[in-house]
Amino acid sequence: MLCCSNHLTCFCFSLYSSRQCSAGGSESLLNRIYTELYITEGQSEEVNTQHEVRQLETASKMKTHHDTPIKCHDIFKALTDQQRHIRVVLTNGVAGVGKTFSVQKFTLDWAEGLENQDVSLLVLLSFRELNLIKDEQYSLLMLLQVFHPTLQKVTAETLTVCKVLFIFDGLDESRLSLDFHYTKVVFDVTQKSPVNVLLTNLIQGNLLPSALVWITSRPAAASQVPPTCIDRVTEVRGFNDIQREEYFRRRFSNEKVSNRIISHIKASKSLHIMCQIPVFCWISATVLEHMLTRCRRGTLPKTLTDLYSHFLLVQTKRKNPQELIEADREVLLKLGRLAFENLEKGNIMFYEEDLEQCGLDVKEALVYSGVCTEIFKRECVIFQKTVYCFVHLSIQEFLAAVYIFDPSLDVFLSRAMEKSLESKNGHLDLFVRFLHGLSLKSNQKLLGGLLGQTENRSKSIQRAINNLKEMNIDDISPDRSINIFHCLMEMNDHSVHQEIQEFLKSENRSEEKLSEIHCSALAYMLQMSDEVLDVLDLKKYNTSEEGQQRLIPAVRNCRRALLWSCSLSAISCTYLVSALKSNPSHLKDLDLSYNKLQDPGVKLLCGFLENPDCRLETLGLCDCSLSEISCDSLASGLTSNPSHLRDLNLSENKLQDSGVKLLCGFLESPHCTLETLGLWSCSLSEISCTSLASALTSNPSHLRELDLNGNNLQDSGVELLCGFLESPDCRLERLRSVEVSQWVWFGIDILGRCKQSCLL
Repeated sequence: MLCCSNHLTCFCFSLYSSRQCSAGGSESLLNRIYTELYITEGQSEEVNTQHEVRQLETASKMKTHHDTPIKCHDIFKALTDQQRHIRVVLTNGVAGVGKTFSVQKFTLDWAEGLENQDVSLLVLLSFRELNLIKDEQYSLLMLLQVFHPTLQKVTAETLTVCKVLFIFDGLDESRLSLDFHYTKVVFDVTQKSPVNVLLTNLIQGNLLPSALVWITSRPAAASQVPPTCIDRVTEVRGFNDIQREEYFRRRFSNEKVSNRIISHIKASKSLHIMCQIPVFCWISATVLEHMLTRCRRGTLPKTLTDLYSHFLLVQTKRKNPQELIEADREVLLKLGRLAFENLEKGNIMFYEEDLEQCGLDVKEALVYSGVCTEIFKRECVIFQKTVYCFVHLSIQEFLAAVYIFDPSLDVFLSRAMEKSLESKNGHLDLFVRFLHGLSLKSNQKLLGGLLGQTENRSKSIQRAINNLKEMNIDDISPDRSINIFHCLMEMNDHSVHQEIQEFLKSENRSEEKLSEIHCSALAYMLQMSDEVLDVLDLKKYNTSEEGQQRLIPAVRNCRRALLWSCSLSAISCTYLVSALKSNPSHLKDLDLSYNKLQDPGVKLLCGFLENPDCRLETLGLCDCSLSEISCDSLASGLTSNPSHLRDLNLSENKLQDSGVKLLCGFLESPHCTLETLGLWSCSLSEISCTSLASALTSNPSHLRELDLNGNNLQDSGVELLCGFLESPDCRLERLRSVEVSQWVWFGIDILGRCKQSCLL
């Protein structure tokens, strides 16, 4: 086996230790500025269906005691209770959260002989570099030697006998087509193939089956690799509260400055949430340090737009916007055009031809102008081709907003908001928040001539605020609607926030009418609260059906959710399950009775029920337009996670005998601890009694109450129940089953044989 020879050690050490690197490109040694990140095994539910800022908000409320933290250097080591070999690891995380930083730290520690010395050879390949040769053919051995000339002496034989670790960084930036189903099989490291074929064979284990593989990706792109090919999924959550503070204290030697910055960020919910991302910590530190130690004037920014406006000014190295020279303005607006035109396409990496299409002269922009040094960077040069990117996605979104900002303010903002709400994953949300923030005179003054003619238009701004408050868009996810509230906050309109604060203090809440925007704001404030809500009862809020829908996300942070008779549908279940999956451990009681959920809605709900973190004890589904199909879904979901549910009410649904028979698969599970079962008026006959008697006899010790009233069980069905009632383990305390006349015939006999009386 090839040991970590000098030339390999020198290769990695020179690449990561001597190279000056940090989140924003400022010159600091990696091992000096590195702050440990919070990495967990597994990933948050629904992470690829939300804008990344929304994911951060969700993650900030997740209770970390259910997570399994993993140190960066232990990424390939099985946990204490795990007996498995980990060959392929996929690490998810939002943009700028520290995935590449973790890779660099891992590599540096290996190169310096500190960690993972069982690995003989470590090879780092970024997808942004691999994109440049996507149409060419290489063998795996040639690929390594082309990208890392230091490895010219490594032979095919060496590769097959030594322990190699391949790190593929940035799957979300890949322009390769990775086909894991119909790809050509490659076993030989000297066999030439397209790059995408080499990668899929390496990940699948056909090529170098003993090699370790580590892939990093933003969540939305992670599904390109099938779960069957992955041994461990991890998620980089960025900084927790302690790590955030550690970052700022390491950054500033002046304790007074670091304390002031930490206090200011804690006071602003938006800034505090975003500071989970190391890059955003760097942006905040850059602006706040400048304002506290250099200009020493002005109010510290509290909104994202205000912060990014100051950041742009700091990076131009001008004291005020009037000092911006025309060349600076031209470069920034051209960068804005590049940002905007590629935002909707989802492009975050650019080549020279992309820049040229927007009129950007690469040399002028990156060499002669100081504007771009910390905003737009040259990432790498290989094969005589340069790759460019914005320092962070949020900077691309902000510059896109600066570029497209329109003088026809209220109409323009309304159309932009409608466009963003049409997006299923909210990829335009932050862009629209910036647009609304730029309407403020204070931000326009900061950016000077970048926004063109920006005379004071107070009436237009007020109309834009009113449009936001009155916006009512059908079929929009309640989670997506919350961004309307964020846009109001970016415009410094705190009226809705203040009205909700007063509402929460009021003793006459049921009398106060809540608008839809009030409900969005309330939902956001409830779910972001540090205190878990005891009861969320939608019927207690005086609002419209649309308003009730917008309150659904608040179930993330409550113990009891009473959502009965709220005109919820199968589509509503999609929104509900999305909220529940993100942090399901609080909820104990869920009542969805008297809503037309139908079978598709219940099937969606079962995705939550089978979640191992689900702790639901009571579930009400009375009169929800269910059929026997729902029983199949429920039995499957509850059987996979049966130990918590105590009370299940399925009354007034046409489950029929076939449905109850399916449900009995759950009832007879040894892990089923159900105590109350409601099957009132479910179109059952005596056949259901056979199924129930059999299931309950095999697992009789938990059920305390059974409601079979309103069904056509007949005398023969009641008699079948006697087998269960006579069981010495039967603990039934209440049985409601048939009309009293039927019990007159069997009542004395049954009650005489029961070990306990049943309350009829």
